[in-house]
Amino acid sequence: MLDSLITSKTRIKLLMKFFLNPGTRAYLRGLADEFGESTNSVRVELNRLSEAGLLESSDEGRTKVYRANTTHPLFGEVSRIVAKTVGLDQVVEQVVSRLGNVELAFITGDYAKGNDSGLIDLVLVGEIDKTYLQNLVEKLEALIGRKLRTLVLTLPEYEKLLENFAKAPALVLWKQNGEVRA
Repeated sequence: MLDSLITSKTRIKLLMKFFLNPGTRAYLRGLADEFGESTNSVRVELNRLSEAGLLESSDEGRTKVYRANTTHPLFGEVSRIVAKTVGLDQVVEQVVSRLGNVELAFITGDYAKGNDSGLIDLVLVGEIDKTYLQNLVEKLEALIGRKLRTLVLTLPEYEKLLENFAKAPALVLWKQNGEVRA
């Protein structure tokens, strides 16, 4: 859907990279390598997004590092549009409301890093109806056009693995207190 509104594939990749996980920081050559594109095409789009105020940059040594401008008035809206394009809003709505006692739901892997790989790694913590989850996953995959890989943990299991999760990028979608970021 986003590609019908924004014709630059590079710009779409940059928006996904920086707005799916606003803590992401990246530099020109790293982005060019990651996207498999020329540094010039990435530079042009970084400049456009920076001029619009959606990205901000800082110099770290001789390297210019970019990140999402979380103070921009449209930051929240752009983040929601990107999340909706990926289908994360529907994942949260469908999964959390129907699975039992979900304490925490978050995305890890490529999407947490801001890469649209077509595979969403979803971690659910709580007392989850696994049979119902499997049926729901199949429906959601058809709805969002991406594969979902789920990991279900009880709260004690999650607490044992918390240190491992803290090392990897994660996009928190839902907490039991009702916080939703997608």
